[in-house]
Amino acid sequence: MKQTKVYKFFDQVRQEAKKVVWPERKELITSVVVVIIAVFLFSLASLILDYGIHNMIRFFLNIGK
Repeated sequence: MKQTKVYKFFDQVRQEAKKVVWPERKELITSVVVVIIAVFLFSLASLILDYGIHNMIRFFLNIGK
């Protein structure tokens, strides 16, 4: 019984894998470029926020000195 379930599972996996539609080369390149730009912009925004928060904390910690 257990072998039948395992066989059925892998049979269904194979059937679903046949339904996969891979993107065209142009679409893939466009998607990769969009992801790279988004990662760059998010990294830049994180850097700016981190720098600002760091300076704000240093300013508040140095007020009493």
